Amino acid sequence: MTISTIVLTGAIVFIAPIEQSMAAETLTRTELCGKLQQQVQHAMTEHAEAKRAAKAKALQKTGTRFCASNKQAQGIRSYAQALKLLGVQPVDD
Repeated sequence: MTISTIVLTGAIVFIAPIEQSMAAETLTRTELCGKLQQQVQHAMTEHAEAKRAAKAKALQKTGTRFCASNKQAQGIRSYAQALKLLGVQPVDD
């Protein structure tokens, strides 16, 4: 074995667990829909008196419908817009 082979092998052994842990943290769109739905629900109770609460509530309903009909990307966008109207940063896990 040469020194470069040993260094390369060591780098692969070091990097592999990091890539696996990052992959384990990635959420599917369905999981993200659920997570954002909970976040919007919590934000709605916390910011019920906000000026844009009615519009955020409408976007929440739209997001729920999209996620339930396998249109998760649109649902995620609706939830994110609702959270933005309430002044809340959407989760990005």
